[in-house]
Amino acid sequence: MAASGAVEPGPPGAAVAPSPAPAPPPAPDHLFRPISAEDEEQQPTEIESLCMNCYCNGMTRLLLTKIPFFREIIVSSFSCEHCGWNNTEIQSAGRIQDQGVRYTLSVRALEDMNREVVKTDSAATRIPELDFEIPAFSQKGALTTVEGLITRAISGLEQDQPARRANKDATAERIDEFIVKLKELKQVASPFTLIIDDPSGNSFVENPHAPQKDDALVITHYNRTRQQEEMLGLQEEAPAEKPEEEDLRNEVLQFSTNCPECNAPAQTNMKLMVVLFAWK
Repeated sequence: MAASGAVEPGPPGAAVAPSPAPAPPPAPDHLFRPISAEDEEQQPTEIESLCMNCYCNGMTRLLLTKIPFFREIIVSSFSCEHCGWNNTEIQSAGRIQDQGVRYTLSVRALEDMNREVVKTDSAATRIPELDFEIPAFSQKGALTTVEGLITRAISGLEQDQPARRANKDATAERIDEFIVKLKELKQVASPFTLIIDDPSGNSFVENPHAPQKDDALVITHYNRTRQQEEMLGLQEEAPAEKPEEEDLRNEVLQFSTNCPECNAPAQTNMKLMVVLFAWK
Protein backbone atom coordinates (compact mmCIF):
# COMPACT_ATOMS: atom_id res chain seq x y z
CA MET A 1 0.00 0.00 0.00
CA ALA A 2 1.39 3.39 -0.98
CA ALA A 3 2.14 5.89 1.71
CA SER A 4 -0.29 8.73 2.11
CA GLY A 5 0.54 11.65 -0.20
CA ALA A 6 2.79 9.55 -2.51
CA VAL A 7 2.14 9.31 -6.25
CA GLU A 8 1.81 5.79 -7.62
CA PRO A 9 3.69 5.11 -10.87
CA GLY A 10 1.49 4.84 -13.94
CA PRO A 11 1.69 2.27 -16.71
CA PRO A 12 4.74 2.26 -19.01
CA GLY A 13 4.70 5.04 -21.59
CA ALA A 14 2.25 7.18 -19.64
CA ALA A 15 3.19 10.78 -18.86
CA VAL A 16 1.82 13.22 -16.35
CA ALA A 17 -0.02 16.06 -18.11
CA PRO A 18 1.65 19.37 -17.33
CA SER A 19 -0.46 22.01 -15.63
CA PRO A 20 -1.67 24.65 -18.06
CA ALA A 21 0.57 27.71 -18.18
CA PRO A 22 -1.02 31.05 -17.31
CA ALA A 23 -2.24 32.96 -20.34
CA PRO A 24 0.11 35.78 -21.34
CA PRO A 25 -1.27 39.31 -21.07
CA PRO A 26 -2.78 40.58 -24.29
CA ALA A 27 -0.41 42.50 -26.49
CA PRO A 28 -1.06 46.23 -26.91
CA ASP A 29 -1.69 45.72 -30.64
CA HIS A 30 -4.51 43.34 -29.73
CA LEU A 31 -6.12 45.87 -27.38
CA PHE A 32 -5.89 48.83 -29.73
CA ARG A 33 -7.19 47.74 -33.12
CA PRO A 34 -7.94 49.99 -36.09
CA ILE A 35 -11.64 50.83 -36.44
CA SER A 36 -13.20 48.50 -38.98
CA ALA A 37 -16.78 47.39 -39.61
CA GLU A 38 -15.46 43.98 -40.66
CA ASP A 39 -13.61 43.34 -37.38
CA GLU A 40 -16.18 41.33 -35.38
CA GLU A 41 -13.78 40.90 -32.44
CA GLN A 42 -13.62 44.63 -31.82
CA GLN A 43 -16.47 45.25 -29.40
CA PRO A 44 -16.83 48.09 -26.88
CA THR A 45 -16.67 47.39 -23.16
CA GLU A 46 -19.92 48.28 -21.40
CA ILE A 47 -19.92 49.61 -17.82
CA GLU A 48 -23.02 50.59 -15.87
CA SER A 49 -22.47 54.05 -14.42
CA LEU A 50 -24.31 56.94 -12.81
CA CYS A 51 -26.01 59.57 -14.96
CA MET A 52 -25.09 63.03 -13.66
CA ASN A 53 -28.23 64.49 -15.23
CA CYS A 54 -30.98 62.41 -13.56
CA TYR A 55 -28.87 60.33 -11.11
CA CYS A 56 -30.20 57.04 -12.49
CA ASN A 57 -27.94 54.33 -13.87
CA GLY A 58 -26.87 54.65 -17.49
CA MET A 59 -24.37 52.83 -19.68
CA THR A 60 -20.80 53.82 -20.55
CA ARG A 61 -19.16 52.17 -23.56
CA LEU A 62 -15.39 52.19 -23.96
CA LEU A 63 -13.64 51.40 -27.24
CA LEU A 64 -9.87 51.09 -27.47
CA THR A 65 -8.81 51.82 -31.02
CA LYS A 66 -5.85 52.94 -33.10
CA ILE A 67 -5.76 55.74 -35.69
CA PRO A 68 -3.61 54.83 -38.72
CA PHE A 69 -0.38 56.87 -38.91
CA PHE A 70 -1.20 58.35 -35.50
CA ARG A 71 -1.52 56.60 -32.12
CA GLU A 72 -3.89 54.80 -29.75
CA ILE A 73 -6.98 56.51 -28.32
CA ILE A 74 -9.88 55.60 -26.02
CA VAL A 75 -13.37 56.48 -27.24
CA SER A 76 -15.99 56.68 -24.48
CA SER A 77 -19.72 57.10 -24.94
CA PHE A 78 -22.35 57.46 -22.21
CA SER A 79 -26.12 57.19 -22.70
CA CYS A 80 -29.01 57.18 -20.23
CA GLU A 81 -32.28 55.49 -21.21
CA HIS A 82 -34.11 57.26 -18.37
CA CYS A 83 -33.58 60.91 -19.34
CA GLY A 84 -32.07 60.53 -22.82
CA TRP A 85 -28.86 62.35 -21.93
CA ASN A 86 -25.73 61.22 -23.80
CA ASN A 87 -22.13 62.27 -24.08
CA THR A 88 -19.18 61.19 -26.22
CA GLU A 89 -15.51 62.05 -25.79
CA ILE A 90 -12.04 60.71 -26.48
CA GLN A 91 -8.86 60.44 -24.47
CA SER A 92 -5.34 59.77 -25.58
CA ALA A 93 -4.09 56.37 -24.46
CA GLY A 94 -0.54 57.66 -24.35
CA ARG A 95 1.31 60.37 -22.51
CA ILE A 96 1.50 64.07 -23.29
CA GLN A 97 3.97 64.51 -26.13
CA ASP A 98 7.32 66.27 -25.81
CA GLN A 99 6.14 69.06 -28.12
CA GLY A 100 2.89 70.74 -29.05
CA VAL A 101 1.45 70.35 -32.55
CA ARG A 102 -0.40 72.69 -34.91
CA TYR A 103 -2.34 71.40 -37.93
CA THR A 104 -3.11 73.94 -40.66
CA LEU A 105 -5.52 72.49 -43.22
CA SER A 106 -6.56 74.29 -46.40
CA VAL A 107 -10.09 73.05 -47.10
CA ARG A 108 -10.63 73.27 -50.86
CA ALA A 109 -13.17 70.56 -51.73
CA LEU A 110 -15.99 68.55 -50.19
CA GLU A 111 -13.62 65.59 -49.86
CA ASP A 112 -11.65 67.57 -47.26
CA MET A 113 -14.76 67.78 -45.07
CA ASN A 114 -14.58 64.00 -44.59
CA ARG A 115 -11.04 64.01 -43.17
CA GLU A 116 -10.84 62.26 -39.82
CA VAL A 117 -10.00 64.56 -36.91
CA VAL A 118 -8.92 63.78 -33.35
CA LYS A 119 -9.41 66.89 -31.21
CA THR A 120 -8.43 66.66 -27.56
CA ASP A 121 -9.93 68.96 -24.94
CA SER A 122 -6.64 70.90 -24.73
CA ALA A 123 -6.76 71.87 -28.42
CA ALA A 124 -7.92 75.24 -29.75
CA THR A 125 -9.71 75.40 -33.12
CA ARG A 126 -9.59 78.45 -35.38
CA ILE A 127 -11.01 79.50 -38.76
CA PRO A 128 -9.17 82.76 -39.61
CA GLU A 129 -11.47 83.70 -42.51
CA LEU A 130 -14.41 84.09 -40.08
CA ASP A 131 -12.30 85.27 -37.13
CA PHE A 132 -13.76 82.26 -35.30
CA GLU A 133 -12.07 80.39 -32.43
CA ILE A 134 -13.03 77.58 -30.05
CA PRO A 135 -10.71 78.01 -27.04
CA ALA A 136 -8.90 75.10 -25.39
CA PHE A 137 -10.78 73.24 -22.62
CA SER A 138 -14.13 74.70 -23.76
CA GLN A 139 -15.19 71.36 -25.32
CA LYS A 140 -14.63 67.70 -24.59
CA GLY A 141 -12.27 65.77 -26.84
CA ALA A 142 -13.85 64.20 -29.91
CA LEU A 143 -13.16 61.74 -32.71
CA THR A 144 -14.94 63.32 -35.66
CA THR A 145 -14.43 64.88 -39.11
CA VAL A 146 -13.86 68.42 -40.36
CA GLU A 147 -17.57 68.64 -41.10
CA GLY A 148 -18.34 67.25 -37.65
CA LEU A 149 -16.26 70.01 -36.00
CA ILE A 150 -18.24 72.69 -37.81
CA THR A 151 -21.56 70.96 -37.05
CA ARG A 152 -20.61 70.79 -33.38
CA ALA A 153 -19.80 74.51 -33.36
CA ILE A 154 -23.15 75.31 -34.99
CA SER A 155 -25.00 73.22 -32.39
CA GLY A 156 -23.22 75.04 -29.58
CA LEU A 157 -24.18 78.46 -30.97
CA GLU A 158 -27.81 77.44 -31.57
CA GLN A 159 -28.25 76.03 -28.07
CA ASP A 160 -29.23 79.29 -26.33
CA GLN A 161 -30.73 81.09 -29.32
CA PRO A 162 -34.40 80.53 -28.31
CA ALA A 163 -33.76 82.21 -24.94
CA ARG A 164 -31.93 85.11 -26.61
CA ARG A 165 -34.78 85.67 -29.06
CA ALA A 166 -37.36 85.52 -26.24
CA ASN A 167 -35.41 88.18 -24.32
CA LYS A 168 -34.98 90.23 -27.52
CA ASP A 169 -31.23 90.04 -27.09
CA ALA A 170 -29.45 92.10 -29.75
CA THR A 171 -26.77 89.43 -30.14
CA ALA A 172 -29.30 86.80 -31.29
CA GLU A 173 -29.51 88.27 -34.79
CA ARG A 174 -25.73 88.54 -35.12
CA ILE A 175 -25.31 84.93 -34.00
CA ASP A 176 -27.90 83.82 -36.58
CA GLU A 177 -25.90 85.59 -39.28
CA PHE A 178 -22.71 83.90 -38.11
CA ILE A 179 -24.39 80.47 -38.08
CA VAL A 180 -25.35 81.00 -41.74
CA LYS A 181 -21.67 81.63 -42.54
CA LEU A 182 -20.64 78.43 -40.74
CA LYS A 183 -23.24 76.43 -42.67
CA GLU A 184 -21.88 77.85 -45.93
CA LEU A 185 -18.44 76.51 -44.99
CA LYS A 186 -19.85 72.98 -45.03
CA GLN A 187 -20.64 73.42 -48.75
CA VAL A 188 -17.04 74.65 -49.40
CA ALA A 189 -18.35 77.45 -51.63
CA SER A 190 -14.91 79.03 -51.19
CA PRO A 191 -11.68 77.68 -49.68
CA PHE A 192 -11.04 78.29 -45.99
CA THR A 193 -8.39 77.40 -43.41
CA LEU A 194 -8.86 75.18 -40.37
CA ILE A 195 -6.23 75.39 -37.62
CA ILE A 196 -6.06 72.95 -34.71
CA ASP A 197 -3.44 73.95 -32.14
CA ASP A 198 -2.82 71.43 -29.35
CA PRO A 199 -0.05 72.02 -26.77
CA SER A 200 -0.36 68.38 -25.62
CA GLY A 201 0.59 67.11 -29.11
CA ASN A 202 -2.22 64.53 -29.08
CA SER A 203 -4.58 65.98 -31.69
CA PHE A 204 -4.62 64.74 -35.27
CA VAL A 205 -5.87 65.59 -38.76
CA GLU A 206 -5.98 62.79 -41.32
CA ASN A 207 -3.71 62.77 -44.35
CA PRO A 208 -5.64 60.71 -46.96
CA HIS A 209 -2.47 60.41 -49.04
CA ALA A 210 -0.29 59.01 -46.21
CA PRO A 211 2.54 58.13 -46.20
CA GLN A 212 2.93 60.59 -49.10
CA LYS A 213 3.01 64.33 -48.39
CA ASP A 214 -0.28 66.22 -48.28
CA ASP A 215 -0.01 69.61 -49.98
CA ALA A 216 -3.17 70.88 -48.24
CA LEU A 217 -1.96 70.03 -44.71
CA VAL A 218 0.90 71.67 -42.81
CA ILE A 219 2.01 70.07 -39.53
CA THR A 220 4.11 72.19 -37.18
CA HIS A 221 5.70 70.93 -33.96
CA TYR A 222 6.73 73.54 -31.41
CA ASN A 223 8.07 73.89 -27.89
CA ARG A 224 5.45 74.74 -25.30
CA THR A 225 5.52 78.00 -23.40
CA ARG A 226 5.59 78.08 -19.61
CA GLN A 227 1.93 79.14 -19.59
CA GLN A 228 0.96 76.17 -21.79
CA GLU A 229 2.83 73.75 -19.51
CA GLU A 230 1.00 75.17 -16.48
CA MET A 231 -2.30 74.78 -18.37
CA LEU A 232 -1.52 71.10 -18.97
CA GLY A 233 -0.43 70.56 -15.37
CA LEU A 234 3.18 69.84 -16.32
CA GLN A 235 4.62 72.64 -14.23
CA GLU A 236 3.60 74.23 -11.00
CA GLU A 237 2.66 77.86 -11.02
CA ALA A 238 5.50 80.13 -10.06
CA PRO A 239 5.15 81.28 -6.44
CA ALA A 240 4.33 84.92 -5.97
CA GLU A 241 7.38 86.99 -5.22
CA LYS A 242 7.54 88.19 -1.64
CA PRO A 243 7.85 91.97 -1.32
CA GLU A 244 11.19 93.09 -0.03
CA GLU A 245 11.14 94.14 3.59
CA GLU A 246 11.99 97.78 4.14
CA ASP A 247 14.92 98.62 6.34
CA LEU A 248 13.37 101.04 8.84
CA ARG A 249 16.44 101.47 11.02
CA ASN A 250 17.40 104.74 9.29
CA GLU A 251 13.83 106.08 9.00
CA VAL A 252 11.92 108.32 11.38
CA LEU A 253 8.33 107.13 11.65
CA GLN A 254 5.51 109.59 12.36
CA PHE A 255 1.94 108.93 13.37
CA SER A 256 -0.90 111.02 14.73
CA THR A 257 -1.86 110.84 18.38
CA ASN A 258 -3.29 113.01 21.16
CA CYS A 259 -1.31 114.85 23.85
CA PRO A 260 -1.52 112.90 27.13
CA GLU A 261 -1.73 116.20 29.09
CA CYS A 262 -4.29 118.34 27.18
CA ASN A 263 -5.66 115.76 24.70
CA ALA A 264 -4.87 118.07 21.75
CA PRO A 265 -3.83 116.52 18.39
CA ALA A 266 -0.11 115.95 18.18
CA GLN A 267 2.57 114.04 16.24
CA THR A 268 4.68 111.24 17.65
CA ASN A 269 8.11 110.58 16.13
CA MET A 270 9.66 107.13 16.44
CA LYS A 271 12.98 105.71 15.32
CA LEU A 272 14.20 102.15 15.56
CA MET A 273 17.54 101.73 17.30
CA VAL A 274 19.83 98.82 18.04
CA VAL A 275 21.35 99.00 21.56
CA LEU A 276 24.44 96.95 22.23
CA PHE A 277 25.50 95.98 25.73
CA ALA A 278 29.06 95.26 26.72
CA TRP A 279 29.46 92.99 29.73
CA LYS A 280 32.59 93.03 31.81
